[in-house]
Amino acid sequence: MRPESILVNTSRGRIVQTPALIEALENERLYLAALDVFDTEPLPAKDRLLGTRGVIATPHIGYVTIEQFSMFYRDAVEDIRAWASGSPIRVLS
Repeated sequence: MRPESILVNTSRGRIVQTPALIEALENERLYLAALDVFDTEPLPAKDRLLGTRGVIATPHIGYVTIEQFSMFYRDAVEDIRAWASGSPIRVLS
């Protein structure tokens, strides 16, 4: 890749060799890496990748929209209220 390239990985963490990625970013052989998948998930808070210049990291939620979050939280509140009233909904069996 050219030094002005941006690597985006939202599919599988292991397709990118993390040590090589860090080295490429630190030596400015790659401009930016946008990642939401990692070799180890969740990514440890002190992982070297997080302190590397040019890394944008999200916790495997880069695909989520505001509308999806609104639906998830609305449904979660509805689930809790139904359970608290003794009439659980969306029960897995």
